[in-house]
Amino acid sequence: MDRTERFYRIKRLLQSRRIVTIDTFLEELEVSRATFKRDMEYLRSRLEVPIVWDRDAGGYRLDGSDPDAELPGLWFSAQEAHALLTMHHLLGSIDPGMLDDHLKPIGDRLEKLLGSHGHAASEVRRRIRLLHVARRPIHTSHFGTLAHALLERRRARIRHFNRGTSERLERDVSPQRLVYYRDNWYLDAWCHLRDGLRSFAVDAIETVELSEEVAVDVPDPVMDRELATGYGIFSGSSVRWAVLRFSAARARWVASEKWHRDQRSHFEADGRFVLEVPFSDTRELLMDILKHGPDVEVLSPPELRDEVFAQLRAACERYMRESGSSSEPERR
Repeated sequence: MDRTERFYRIKRLLQSRRIVTIDTFLEELEVSRATFKRDMEYLRSRLEVPIVWDRDAGGYRLDGSDPDAELPGLWFSAQEAHALLTMHHLLGSIDPGMLDDHLKPIGDRLEKLLGSHGHAASEVRRRIRLLHVARRPIHTSHFGTLAHALLERRRARIRHFNRGTSERLERDVSPQRLVYYRDNWYLDAWCHLRDGLRSFAVDAIETVELSEEVAVDVPDPVMDRELATGYGIFSGSSVRWAVLRFSAARARWVASEKWHRDQRSHFEADGRFVLEVPFSDTRELLMDILKHGPDVEVLSPPELRDEVFAQLRAACERYMRESGSSSEPERR
């Protein structure tokens, strides 16, 4: 058996018996006395397991512990510890430094456990990389205050910069959820100024103060209906359906993508791919349609088709002005 499995055996023996003799350990573990001593030393010094030698009883026992209590770290196999350390690394990569105080103790314990199996935790950091695109930096102190208000169910006063209107407004909000979406953080909250649900980009929150007032709780079904029904981060309860047709070449990628939890799709006989997604605001959907260029066509609704055409026409006109071309794109 490998070292991690031996640790499991040691755990079970210590929890099932008041005293465990050395001979019992050697028989159960099928190892030499020297190997057993090294395992015990590792458990005590590296994993901080409270195992003591009871001279009067002639064996080992747990020092002042509930015999049914779990031992620190030992309920994870090597594979589970690797998975957890990987998730720890990925979470830390979302915004380096933001959660260090909370994640470091967990990471330290997992690294010790992995070390017992002969795997260096540094390999996880070396072999797994998380790349960010268009991530906007946030104030870590703001994030911490918002997270505290969210979990303690307290209101917060924020000053938020609206990039669309260049306005700065102070609002009292009741935080409901923190959402990590497309490499950026958003706060879903009940806005007491607007008397409704709103989503705020955390990076656009310039100040935040914790209030002593109790936060309003919005039921999950209401949250989902208002903020998760439509497409992307710009949601709402008034939903329409966009029908998009992708070229056969682009279908090789799009058919494997999840644009929305309620999306519908099918292939046409010539290999083209039709995707239907609900939306309530066109801003984000427009960006995702336009990035596919000539490989996508909006079939419906007509209003969305017109918006896409207007965007493409404006882009063409800009390029033609700069290049001196007089030809105009024709609408079909």
